Amino acid sequence: MNYCQVFLKPKKEESLLRFHPWVFSGAIQRMDGKPEEGDLVEVYGANGQFLAVGHYQIGSIAVRVLSFRQREIDAAFWEERIRIAYELRCALGLVDTPTNNTFRLIHGEGDSLPGLVIDVYAHTAVMQAHSVGMHYARHEIAQALQKVMGPKLENIYYKSETTLPFKADLDNESGYLLGNEAEDIAMENGLKFCVDWQKGQKTGFFVDQRENRSLLERYSKGRSVLNMFCYTGGFSFYAMRGGAKLVHSVDSSAKAISLTNRNVELNFPNDPRHQAFAEDAFKYLERMGSNYDLIILDPPAFAKHKNVLRNALQGYRKLNAIAFEKIKPGGILFTFSCSQVVSKDNFRLAVFSAAAQSKRNVRILHQLTQPADHPVNIYHPEGEYLKGLVLYVE
Repeated sequence: MNYCQVFLKPKKEESLLRFHPWVFSGAIQRMDGKPEEGDLVEVYGANGQFLAVGHYQIGSIAVRVLSFRQREIDAAFWEERIRIAYELRCALGLVDTPTNNTFRLIHGEGDSLPGLVIDVYAHTAVMQAHSVGMHYARHEIAQALQKVMGPKLENIYYKSETTLPFKADLDNESGYLLGNEAEDIAMENGLKFCVDWQKGQKTGFFVDQRENRSLLERYSKGRSVLNMFCYTGGFSFYAMRGGAKLVHSVDSSAKAISLTNRNVELNFPNDPRHQAFAEDAFKYLERMGSNYDLIILDPPAFAKHKNVLRNALQGYRKLNAIAFEKIKPGGILFTFSCSQVVSKDNFRLAVFSAAAQSKRNVRILHQLTQPADHPVNIYHPEGEYLKGLVLYVE
């Protein structure tokens, strides 16, 4: 083990002593050696005390911590961390069930592997690196995955062209690290859906809304449902199974609408209750009448950086204000933010402001977050990125 060494300024070790998995560039006093982006480095306090080992990167977050113990980051390390994560998903009842073969296996800091995301769809694992260090380790990680999951795993697809730092100048072409072209039909709570892991958003499907979709199903009976920013239609076919009277799916992407229609047909062939529209969300909301008594607002991240937080909160206010104005009396609104930089309090304030603007009586029925296979490291509260409210609008 011969890693470059990073020494922190006095008193800058406190966050690492509290097991926060990031070292910010401003906390570094000096480095012994010249680490390249993606290299493994050891982090020491100003007094020479070992603190952590992790991946070095260029930017405000300079080190993403892999271990707070002085150890080799080798094949045994990757296998141990992936096995712990896999056993958690087994304990959650997400593996090998008759109705579900889809789950998140690795959720970055939540599984003590910052910069790595792995989603499993049936016999295919889709891997995304969000750091150069994880990109360099992708083949070791793939080998560890095979050891942990065994014959259940037939394909590993690597997809990081949109998630790696754009300045890193890497050969980051997507492709199969194991297997090849695979069946793209997966199952969640007994419903089938197509996963476009090669060209779709994220890893191909938004696994993080599984439990919230199940909750929506319970509210759908007899209602007219509008699913905004529908992407592949997850909420739509749950609403249909829940007995919705009609379901309209809206997304600005024609490709997303095509996938939505395909998913609806997989589960409810030739069902006249569903229609899909490729249209800008705000334009659709402005022109629609008061036709819906259940609306889902699940937009893409309005803010990926703190410097656009104010504009993002204005976007959430505007979006929810239109929904409050248009929804039928007695309607239910499911509204979400997936922006990590938007706090739970900020999001709630934006929704409250929209409700006040509408002058309607609104009650909170549920406060929602991400499911257990997207765990939040207790020492890294920033990992709680998904916020949601279920509201009753009189």
